[in-house]
Amino acid sequence: MTTMAQETAVPAIASASLSAIRRHELAAFLRHRREHITPEQVGLPRGRRRRTPGLRREEVAQLSAVGVTWYTWLEQARDIQVSVQVLDALARALLLDPSERSHLFQLAGAIDPTPATVCPSVTPAIRQVLEQLEPVPACVQNSRYDILAYNRTYGLLLCDLDTVPPEDRNCMILSYSNDDWRSSIIHLPEAQRLMAARFRATMAGHLAEPGWKMLLKRLRALSPEFREVWDRHEVVEHRGRRKEFMNHYVGQVSVDHTDLWLGPEAGPRMVIYAPADDETRRRLEKLHAIARERGSA
Repeated sequence: MTTMAQETAVPAIASASLSAIRRHELAAFLRHRREHITPEQVGLPRGRRRRTPGLRREEVAQLSAVGVTWYTWLEQARDIQVSVQVLDALARALLLDPSERSHLFQLAGAIDPTPATVCPSVTPAIRQVLEQLEPVPACVQNSRYDILAYNRTYGLLLCDLDTVPPEDRNCMILSYSNDDWRSSIIHLPEAQRLMAARFRATMAGHLAEPGWKMLLKRLRALSPEFREVWDRHEVVEHRGRRKEFMNHYVGQVSVDHTDLWLGPEAGPRMVIYAPADDETRRRLEKLHAIARERGSA
């Protein structure tokens, strides 16, 4: 006869087993990458007594600014806690590409806090859709307001988005830090209030994830305006609405905001700004022509 204690113990044992498997996979992955990177690739001298073409553990530890003993334990699959900051440092030290970096964070059971410049949700087909929507401005955003991809018209709608570093391509960050973006939104305080309220509503399902916490911490440090709006504890759901922008090149445009979700959950979505009137359509066509001209220059 199975007791309640035995039934409770089964999931715990399975969880511990999965954790152990992940630790051993992580250890093997780190060893493999370390052994296949030459000192020259990371700017270190080879030296005469090196027996292996790859990096030594102490060199990886030095490049990642972690202790040698701690890194050795990691390669020995010991049960130790690994912060996202250390994982980020290891990814850089071991020259991981986007796929390898994602694999590293998955094995460690952590969420990568850095917005990816290549997002699995942004397929070649979706990029083609963004292009075919021209001159209608459109982009792909995740639920944290990171801008993952955009067409040419959207790239010039609020600021010159191509000049913004990928890590700063976030609608909330831009609305508090980028002068061009801020001056382009006619009803800026209302837009900021609604974004904060939607962000709070969505963050309820991601409270423990480092990427969300780091973005919130950055916003609070960045702007007293954000802190004031955030402390209202307002929550609203995503919904389409009329927006008005003052574009640097073509003047005022009125658009209807529509979200097309790219999956069954409220994650990545395609944001489309359909022209609300004929004048706006003509101005967006002109903006698209300007963007194409700049792109071919």
